Amino acid sequence: MAQQALHTPDYTLYPSPRNVHREVFEHQAFVAHPYALIDLPSFALAGRCSLFAAHRKADNKMGQLVTFELAADCARFEREFVPD
Repeated sequence: MAQQALHTPDYTLYPSPRNVHREVFEHQAFVAHPYALIDLPSFALAGRCSLFAAHRKADNKMGQLVTFELAADCARFEREFVPD
């Protein structure tokens, strides 16, 4: 069965089927590359995280939203992620 979309004030989110944690955490990074492959386990993050296909309502931009339990994990992802 397909996952339902999540609606937040800023985004419409579609959970990745590979998510271990299917919740939206406080710290977030929007990736404006909807087809980039994001392998979260390869970042060896300390806390929980989740990945969503995302529609950003402010500018109607499609992409992906990665959410993190820890601010340090969000900073690490933003520093190390390079879209191909």
